[in-house]
Amino acid sequence: MIRKCKTSNIRAPSYHEEAELQSKGYSLIAGVDEVGRGTLAGPVLAGSVVLRANPKGEWTKYIRDSKQLSPKQREYAMTYILKNALGVGTGISTSKEIDELGIAEATRLAMTRAICQMQITPDFLLLDAFPLPEVNIPQKPIIKGDSKCLSIAAASVIAKVTRDKMMTDYDLIYPGYGFAKHKGYGTLEHKYKLQALGPCTIHRFSFSPIKQPSKN
Repeated sequence: MIRKCKTSNIRAPSYHEEAELQSKGYSLIAGVDEVGRGTLAGPVLAGSVVLRANPKGEWTKYIRDSKQLSPKQREYAMTYILKNALGVGTGISTSKEIDELGIAEATRLAMTRAICQMQITPDFLLLDAFPLPEVNIPQKPIIKGDSKCLSIAAASVIAKVTRDKMMTDYDLIYPGYGFAKHKGYGTLEHKYKLQALGPCTIHRFSFSPIKQPSKN
């Protein structure tokens, strides 16, 4: 039994943006969001989701900004998103790409890869804050879109569940850092392990405190 969302006092994301776009003739509207921008290790991962028109059902109550959901609620939501979406894609930028490109460009690259990975081509993009000028598809960036727009919230769930699974797998490859627990974020435990073990391959060497201060 999945616990109900403890979000009754938080406004749920709506289908308003998608419905307005449908009234203008768009039919394949993708919500796009990312997770992992602020971590010290692992990729930034983006999700892209095209929901069926006017999705209904109890499961839609679990389509929220992924940060508002427990891990079990996210897993529940992801199961139904995969069953009911017309298209789902994920894309990553590795820690090495983040170091080479910078986090902003790497984030846009992950989002572009998520869109390209879908089996259908969206005719409009609803983006969580980040515009994608390099993608030749009509689009609208929305500040805090994952808390306002249903498709973007669905993308945030896909991205979060997928990345958390990756970090749990990395915990087996790089034991000792606690990746399965903190997912690469800069917790006190993670920083302590960094001091004790030093960084590993999936750490972001351009991020403090891993980045060494300039001696000049």
